[in-house]
Amino acid sequence: MEFIKKNYEKIILSLVLLGLVAVLLGMWFVIAADKQQMEDLRTTYFPANPKPLPALDMSRQEEALARLKSPPVLDFSETNKLFNPVQWQRAKNGELFKIANPHMVGPYAAAVTKITPLYFSISLDSVITNAGAARYVVVVENQAAAIPALRHPQRHYISLHDKLNNLFTLEAVKGPADNPTQLIFRLADTGETAVVSNDKPFQRVDAYTADLKYDPEKLIFTGQRVGDHISFAGDDYNIIAIGQNEVILSAQSNQKNYTLHTP
Repeated sequence: MEFIKKNYEKIILSLVLLGLVAVLLGMWFVIAADKQQMEDLRTTYFPANPKPLPALDMSRQEEALARLKSPPVLDFSETNKLFNPVQWQRAKNGELFKIANPHMVGPYAAAVTKITPLYFSISLDSVITNAGAARYVVVVENQAAAIPALRHPQRHYISLHDKLNNLFTLEAVKGPADNPTQLIFRLADTGETAVVSNDKPFQRVDAYTADLKYDPEKLIFTGQRVGDHISFAGDDYNIIAIGQNEVILSAQSNQKNYTLHTP
C-alpha cells in the first residue's frame, strides 16, 4: 500500500497511456474493417465489366434544332390583312382603285425602262507642227461631268509631257511627231494608261443615266443621273446609285432605299 501511495500518479499515467495504446490499436482494426467493407461494397455495386448505358434518345431535341434552323416565314407586311388592311387610292382622274398588293403603288411600282452609259473619251483631232515642237489637238468628252457645260466635247492643245487640267498627262508619242500612230496618256484619276490613235479613240464608262416610268400616275422620267430626285406616289426620291442593270432610290420621308432592276 505504501508503494501505491507514493507512486499512484505514475500508476494512473501508465494506465492512461496503456488505454491510449489500446485505443490506437482498436482504431487500426476499425479502419481496416471499414476499408474491407468499402471494398466489398465497390465490388458488389460496381462489377468489373459493367454493361454500357443505353444510348440517349435525342430525337426530340434534334427535331427542335431542325425547326430552329428553318423557322417558318411569316409575312406581316404584304399578305397579312389583320395588321395591313386593303387600301384604296384615288387616281388623278378621280377614280378609286384597290391596292391589292404594295407593289401596285409606291417605289416598287416604278420601273426602269432604259439605262444609258456615260463615256469619258479622248480622241486625236489634228497635229500642229508650224510652231516648232508638235502640238496635238485632242477632243475630250466627259459625259458624266457634274457641270452640264462640260459634258460636251472640248478641244484642247497639248504637247509631249504636258498635263491637262488634272485630267491626264501626255507621256509618250509613238511614230513620227507630225503623224503619230499612237498617243499614250496617263489618266490622273485612276493612273491607268489611255492609248489614242487616229482611228481609235480611248473610251471608258464613267457613269450611267436612267429612264424610269411610274404607270399609276402616268409619269415618265428620262435622263436621270445620280443626285437627281423624282417625285411620285406622294413622296420624293433621291437617285443615289445607277448601275449597269439597276437603279437605287432613297425615299426622303424615311431614308429607306429601294432597288429597281431593268427588265
